Amino acid sequence: MSKKISLGVAATIAIIAMAVTFSLTMVVSMKMFNTTVSSVKNKERQYNKLSEIDRFVRAGEYFTIDEDTLNDRLAAGYMNGINDKYAVYYTAKEYSEKQSVEKGTLTGIGVAVVNDTSSGYARIIRLYDNSPAAEAGMQVGGFITAINDESTRNITSTARLTSKLLGEEGTTTTITYLTPDRQEQQLNLVHSNYKTPSIYTRQMVADTCGYIRIDAFTSGTASEFKAAVDELLQQGANSLVFDLRDNTGENLNAALVAADYCVPSGEIAKQQDRDGNVTVLRMSDETEINVPIVCLVNGSTAGSAELFANALRKMAGATLVGTKTAGKGVVLSDAQSFSDGSAAYITVGLLLDNEDQTWNEEGLRPDIDAALSVDEQNAYYDYTLDTDPQISKAVNAATALAGQN
Repeated sequence: MSKKISLGVAATIAIIAMAVTFSLTMVVSMKMFNTTVSSVKNKERQYNKLSEIDRFVRAGEYFTIDEDTLNDRLAAGYMNGINDKYAVYYTAKEYSEKQSVEKGTLTGIGVAVVNDTSSGYARIIRLYDNSPAAEAGMQVGGFITAINDESTRNITSTARLTSKLLGEEGTTTTITYLTPDRQEQQLNLVHSNYKTPSIYTRQMVADTCGYIRIDAFTSGTASEFKAAVDELLQQGANSLVFDLRDNTGENLNAALVAADYCVPSGEIAKQQDRDGNVTVLRMSDETEINVPIVCLVNGSTAGSAELFANALRKMAGATLVGTKTAGKGVVLSDAQSFSDGSAAYITVGLLLDNEDQTWNEEGLRPDIDAALSVDEQNAYYDYTLDTDPQISKAVNAATALAGQN
């Protein structure tokens, strides 16, 4: 027999339910309110401090303030202050250049340079085909001593040097060029478009070892990489060396796709978000490379380049030769572009390998150490494929592994 609930009991239950619901709603609402108030107060503090500084500066600053530069520096300062070492802000010009690099097409004179420690000048380390620099006869190993009459000894940032060698199509840059045999030339180079392949070198070495230099991971890397590997295997390579030195690893997806071509089926890498949730970034198919692989790495091998090397070691048995890598094992956000054409990136996750291990901050330790002596470091950009001691060690390791099969 069913029991009937009196009207009074039912009313009491309803009142209790409403009270509980109200209490829970109030708890949640107060939490949201307190969070909002805290956020508002923090923003108010930020704005107040900036306003105080701005009033002080504008009241007595002797030099003219460039408002665009000021706004860019404020934005960059904000990104530098959020406890995220990989967060970065790009001005509109910088972001446009970054997008061009990612697409593999730049507009400028057509060289890549570094600051030469011995001379202080900009040393040419890459010369791109069909570029103004190539057509003018410039060579790898030469030096740019001045750009539009400004000595490159005064430009200590490689990024600034690179930016000064780029420009709108049809504009001219005057270069003071020192040939490898130290002959000085004045060159007026008209900027034009040129390709910057991420696979800079593909070559057979030691008769049966295929060597591939991967300068960067960009949108075109995966197809370039596959073509290079296929070409060397068709030429009879029974081992492969992938040179990842100084590859700072910008494009995560490109590294995942390239790794997929080398490794057997399985989880290549994962992402862990700030709440601890783990997502598989890519599952590889059954296609793999069935020859011994060596990855040559150094302290500037970072990000997606580390992901690539680690995936090949864990999943394809690759041997790492060189020195400990940079230890950048994070996932960056997609670019957040702003109304003025500038953009920013922040860290949104931690990279994990197929065994749920991270190399962030720790780096990857090589299986075979190949550290350079001080003299060898000073001669780093003088080496060729045949004389580079680290390449020699990597090739020896690869050929030894091939001989064991």
